[in-house]
Formats: sequence, structure tokens, C-alpha cells
Amino acid sequence: MTHIQTVGVVGGGLMGAGIAQVAAQGGYATVLRELDEALCVRARSAIERSLNKAIEKGKVTAEQRDAALARLRFVTELEDMASCDLIVEAVVEHLETKRALWQSLDAIALPEAIFASNTSSLSIVEQASATTRSARFVGLHFFNPVPAMKLVEVVRTVGTTESTMVAAFAFVRGVGKEPIAAKDTPGFVVNLLLVPYMLDAVRALEGGVASVRDIDVGMQLGAGHPMGPLALCDFVGLDTLVRVAEIMWASYRETRYAPPPLLTRMVAAGMLGRKTGRGFYDYAGETPTPNAIVG
Repeated sequence: MTHIQTVGVVGGGLMGAGIAQVAAQGGYATVLRELDEALCVRARSAIERSLNKAIEKGKVTAEQRDAALARLRFVTELEDMASCDLIVEAVVEHLETKRALWQSLDAIALPEAIFASNTSSLSIVEQASATTRSARFVGLHFFNPVPAMKLVEVVRTVGTTESTMVAAFAFVRGVGKEPIAAKDTPGFVVNLLLVPYMLDAVRALEGGVASVRDIDVGMQLGAGHPMGPLALCDFVGLDTLVRVAEIMWASYRETRYAPPPLLTRMVAAGMLGRKTGRGFYDYAGETPTPNAIVG
């Protein structure tokens, strides 16, 4: 079984930076690769901000922050992944992009290194088939925001060995997360159940069942959810939700996975949720208010 000491993360966006942060906090030497120096600086700044917020909340000490940052190295060349025992990709959610990346990494990485994709919806085995190491290939689906969310789905393909799963579970626990095992089916466990729920909320709004506010308050107070489904759509990003739904619809051909027309129209209009300042809610003020245009 591979003993993981050095972790590589490819992609320093929201998810990649979060994964690199928790790996470094977990005591692993961590190498984060981005496309250029400016993106490396941005990723490091994001990690520093996250750690500083954790200090303010009393979850991390200044010494722990400094130790985590000291374990991090930021690079622009894939060749710097050559010494990593585990490589996690967190690049754009596009199958061919991921396959091309894995093919390049396969020629560079240690023979015993484990490859892991952070994809939320794409096939793990189709990524693994671009390499010579299907036995040492898994999904490691972290959730956003990575430092706060405790769950990681460890996704096993038909080719993944038991020893790889054991090493992956040990790593997830080593970064303070709770692993669950999932089969390599679209949506894994969480999105398989969560995406239809979110899409149903959009359909309820589209069909005039209730307003944005009342749908969200209903599920918060009636079902005990910390966030209503439409607010959750905004948090995830409406474009991301559409992309995941389309992948699942293409696989299952069940209407509950098909993006509703209202959702696709909002994406076409640039209303993507929190990241653009407007989705089912308007984020221009001090507190979010329902977007009057959509109800």
C-alpha cells in the first residue's frame, strides 16, 4: 500500500486551494500547481485568508497557520509533481481536459503514486483509462468550502484495488475529513440525491407553487435544512448546477435530472448566483433579497 507523505494538487481555484490547505494542515508536504505565477499568488492568498479567518474563529492557532503555509509549495510545471505520492486534480469540469492532464501526469509521476479526481459528476474510470494505473485511480470528491465541509466521497471504479481504497481513506481521515465509499456512477452519493432536489425547487418556482423566499423558508423550517434549495443553487453556482445536471441527464435519461428552462435561461442571462451577484437572490445589498425578476 502506498504510504502518502507528499500530496500534489493540480488546480488552485476554490476547490484546489481548499484541498491544498487541508492537506498542509494535515501534516502533508503539499505541492500546488497552477498555470502561471499570478495564479499561484492568488491561490496562496486565498489559503492565507482562509487560515486567518480560522484563527479569528479560534479553530487554528497562528503557529498552526505558519506550519501549514511552510508545508506548501506553489509551482507552474507539472514536472514538480514527480515526487508526489498522491496527486489530486481540481481543474475545469471537462472530461477531455482531465484525461489529457492525467495522460501527462502518468508519464511523470512515481509508478506507485495514486491519482485522484475531485470531479463531482464525471466518470472516474473514463479518466483512469487515459493512464496506465487504473488500479491506483480513485475519485476524491471534496465539498465546498473544503476547509469547513467534513465529507469526502471516495469513488471506486471497477479497476481500483482495495489497497488504493485503504490508502485513500487513510488520507481523507488524515486531513480531518470523514470518508464514505461510492461507486463510479454519475452523481456518486450526494449529487445523485441532491441535484434532483435542487432542480425540483426550481421547477416549483417556475410552476408558481411558491415564491423564492417561501420555498427556501419552507425547507429550512419544515425540513430542518440550514439553507433553502434556491439559496443553495446560488451558492453552488447556477452554471455549475446546469453542467452537473446535464451530465446526469445524459447518463440516466430521467427527467428529474434535466435542467428546467428557467434555470438555463438564468445562466444564459449571466445570473449565476453568488459569484455574479445575482441568481435566485440579489446580493447587491447587505443581506440577500429575492430576485424580483424570477419570483
